[in-house]
Amino acid sequence: MNSNEIISSGLLELYASGLASKEEAHQVQQWIKLYPEVAAEFALIEVSLETLAQENALQPAAKVKEGLFAKINAHKQAPVIPLQANTKTHLNNGVYWKWAAAAAVLLLFGSIVANVSLYNKYDQANKDLQQSQQQLTLAEESNSDMKEDMHVVQSKYSEPVALHGMNVAPDAAAKIFWMKNTGEVYVDPSNLPDIPEGKQFQLWAIVDGKPVDGGMIITSKKGTKYRIQKMKTFGSAQAFAITIEKAGGSPTPTMDQMVVMGKM
Repeated sequence: MNSNEIISSGLLELYASGLASKEEAHQVQQWIKLYPEVAAEFALIEVSLETLAQENALQPAAKVKEGLFAKINAHKQAPVIPLQANTKTHLNNGVYWKWAAAAAVLLLFGSIVANVSLYNKYDQANKDLQQSQQQLTLAEESNSDMKEDMHVVQSKYSEPVALHGMNVAPDAAAKIFWMKNTGEVYVDPSNLPDIPEGKQFQLWAIVDGKPVDGGMIITSKKGTKYRIQKMKTFGSAQAFAITIEKAGGSPTPTMDQMVVMGKM
């Protein structure tokens, strides 16, 4: 074979793609040593394959890579039947399937790249959708909370009571909303100060001159300040106060830990 026949045979592409048999690989190596033009053509083929790989390089997700290689390893490469290269006729007849094999390698590579790209886009789109759904849920919850707050504040039966800071926290403030028609009590603790871990605010109603437990106050919800919340119901009260107690509350108020107080 001359150098032109070697170049057009398709064996150089097979060898560069790793699909040549041991005998074919050995023969190509010999041709590269013997013919400078064959060596030059092989170098061009290698550069073309490397350029194609770099231009289409993608970083797939870890699970995609693992699944891909698992499938590849599960299918053993079919045995390669070496060509009977003792006649020119045999070699010429093999040109077509060799070119087809080389083309198949490039198509397979392109298919893998395309599939990985599509999966990564799908995976990112799915993550974006989940994030949007979470944001929508939070927005709906916030909107629902705001509607409930406005219902309490704007009710014609709502009587607001301002609670002012005491010596423990002079800048503290809170507000009570007492429903005259039902005796329901709501508190807005958003302007209460931060307290140490293991402590909790407790509401007290002054009824007939005595403090009555009004319930424990939640000051934060999902990392944000908690606004208006319903407490225990009182038919009547002369005043309200909030103290700092141990988590879970106390049967009687700790007077030196009174944060705010206000009269009806």
